[in-house]
Amino acid sequence: MHVEWEEDYERGYEWWLMKEAKLRNPKIKLYGLPWAFPGWLGNGTQSPYIDNYKLADYIFKWIRGAEVYHGLFIDFIGIWNERWCDTGYVKVLRQTLDQNGYENVRIVASDLDFGIVDFVKADTALASVVDYIGAHYPGVLSPDDAKELGIPLWSSEDFSTYNDETGGGCWARILNQNYVQGLMTSTIAWNLIDSFFQGLPWDRTSLMTAREPWSGNYIVESPIWMSAHTTQLTEIGWSYLPHGHGVGMLKSGGSYVTLVSPDLKDFTIVVETMSHDHSVCIRPPLPHYTVETQVVTFTLAGSFASVKSLNVWQSQLKFGANETSTYFQSLGSVPVVDGAVSLTVGVDEIYSLTTLSTGYHGKHPDPPESAPFPLPFVEDFEKYPLSAEPYILAPQQGSFDVVDVGGDHGKVMRQMVLQPPIAWCQDTLRLNSSLNLFGRFNWTDVEVDVDMNAGEINGTNAVYLGVRIDNAGCGTDTALGIFLFITPKDNSFKLTNDIKGQKILLEGKNQSAIQSGWNKVSLTVQGQTAVASVNGVKLFNTQIPSTPANGFVGVGTDIYGYADFDNIYVHNTTTRSHKHHIQSQPLYFVKEEIH
Repeated sequence: MHVEWEEDYERGYEWWLMKEAKLRNPKIKLYGLPWAFPGWLGNGTQSPYIDNYKLADYIFKWIRGAEVYHGLFIDFIGIWNERWCDTGYVKVLRQTLDQNGYENVRIVASDLDFGIVDFVKADTALASVVDYIGAHYPGVLSPDDAKELGIPLWSSEDFSTYNDETGGGCWARILNQNYVQGLMTSTIAWNLIDSFFQGLPWDRTSLMTAREPWSGNYIVESPIWMSAHTTQLTEIGWSYLPHGHGVGMLKSGGSYVTLVSPDLKDFTIVVETMSHDHSVCIRPPLPHYTVETQVVTFTLAGSFASVKSLNVWQSQLKFGANETSTYFQSLGSVPVVDGAVSLTVGVDEIYSLTTLSTGYHGKHPDPPESAPFPLPFVEDFEKYPLSAEPYILAPQQGSFDVVDVGGDHGKVMRQMVLQPPIAWCQDTLRLNSSLNLFGRFNWTDVEVDVDMNAGEINGTNAVYLGVRIDNAGCGTDTALGIFLFITPKDNSFKLTNDIKGQKILLEGKNQSAIQSGWNKVSLTVQGQTAVASVNGVKLFNTQIPSTPANGFVGVGTDIYGYADFDNIYVHNTTTRSHKHHIQSQPLYFVKEEIH
């Protein structure tokens, strides 16, 4: 709901992603957490809580839309990612969901830290509607009063660490120790797959990497296999055993947990011995500790006393220049002798011992070779369904949907946001405009042609295209590059060195070139020279700064408002070649036997 008066349940990739996840594992749970909100909910403020009933209705509509339009049932809903939680709103949300038949949707709060515990302790009505206490990046620790509440604790966002071997070590350690030390029964990784351009913020802070749809290349990174030590050998609904009876810290460093099936017939023990330097997460700081090779012995009793052997899976993370890690390898079975099983565990190793025989090391063919972004690049948006978010572009501010305007242009990409959002990243509010970028962070000499329409109703003042764009994400407002703004209302243009349009390199008016409606805008940069034209009429040939020397290509608007873009064409001015459609290239999606 970019605006209050419309709803569209085809926008974005999330519906597709959830449905694909359900196809692979129908038991998977779905959890929605608002990261930001449309500006109309705040009525001119940066708070979504101005009208808690309106906000709850907005969230309810999304949950209902998932079911009605996509057959997806949302199991959990959060409040506001890493921001202040209005406890009155939590109660209104519960009331709204119950009144509309969604009693089974569970509420997680507050998705910031454990500060909400004080409010839950003091407010029995709040305690009755908070189903899970969710904290982000808790560093495997939770306060004692949180543990004593009787409400399940979650690390509802964690990891965010570069997905090399150290990232795998981080993930292996916190998957165990979030429960061992913090009593948290769920650990959720952000982000799932790095499928955005290299050079954007949070590069490779993901479980795996797949950011080249034009080549189909992907990499199954180490954190995937660290996940497998738990997820291959347990199910949602299994329970942790008590501390001291299958859960604890190892004497020579590391940790172990035991999870059991609801019928108590099966169990899995996960052991990790990740050293400090090889398991540092991005946050919070990790106090120093030591780990040594050790012999670990587990005694089986009660309903498990009759178990004669356990299947063993092992990963060894290696960090030497000439060493190779091994991931989730079956070691066969180990005997249980006189009710005990022993294992020699080295440093930076992960073991799973289980009664299950269903563990499986997923296999996949070698992915296609990595390839650079293909140039020249042409995008006319005709092959997209309506409301789609074009997948080769990466919006940093604003929201861009495919719409059909008919006539000569047919389907185009439209910037849809009409007012500043209630932002998660407050720094972006310093820039009341949109940016959608793509390509390579190291592009230098390029020509970009774009058809642009500033819009006549709820439109923008100016539209722009940019090259050598050097910043994005929460730093979008500081982005430098070479930006060409055109303002059809007064036939003006300006060339700037910054996205805010303040570092003006050249400006002027050209009534014969810039017109109302659609304009075909071209900008070429080569070395320290920029050449531009509009509708075939040359605007300038001028010198430009050498900084930044390279960056992304992008389009956007000077303020929030409707604006249309079509027929994007980019080529490298040092290797000129014929135009072709990138959409004619096969686009690959990962379909793995990795559970």
